[in-house]
Amino acid sequence: MAKGILARKVGMTQLFTETGTVVPVTVLEADSCRVVQNKTVAVDGYDATQLGFGERLARRTPKPMVGHFKRAGLEPQRTLVELRDAGIPEVGSRVGVEIFAPGDIVDVTGTSQGKGFAGTVKRHNFSRGPVSHGSMNTRQPGSIGSVDAARTFKGIKMSGHMGAVRRTARHLKVVRVDTERNLILIKGAVPGARNSVVMVRDSDREGTL
Repeated sequence: MAKGILARKVGMTQLFTETGTVVPVTVLEADSCRVVQNKTVAVDGYDATQLGFGERLARRTPKPMVGHFKRAGLEPQRTLVELRDAGIPEVGSRVGVEIFAPGDIVDVTGTSQGKGFAGTVKRHNFSRGPVSHGSMNTRQPGSIGSVDAARTFKGIKMSGHMGAVRRTARHLKVVRVDTERNLILIKGAVPGARNSVVMVRDSDREGTL
């Protein structure tokens, strides 16, 4: 059975082990994660648990969604995410960080930080052109495809908006779990800016760190 939780990214810090080794960690806070709905094969065609995170004003929530949350006995939630194979937890119950333990291997999914419009060198790690006197293509992309096609093929790596996409950091280690403050500390960096909502779940890869 899969374990998962929604949490808010607080930021990064560092811990020291007993041997004096520095461990960079990301701090996640999961105080307001609630079970909104349990989906079943008979009704919905698949099994999943819908989790909600963060409160939202009812007057700023569509009425159908207000009714959806009311059936679960909850105030409107700001973020909704589905978790497959999570069993059948009680609707309206709180999901806490205690479902994880130090040493667990997890995957963290979030929306990466937006970088705005970026060129090919920054966005796709292109090599730069010559910088000799008279060079006109120091940071230009170069050829973008066939001349005979008279068009640009889809999928060509070019300049454009960078970041602000869904990304998953896989196979990360849980370093510490603070049940009193509902904090979970994960080794390394995770996608997203400060205060963004991320999904933490069991890693789908085998092995330990």
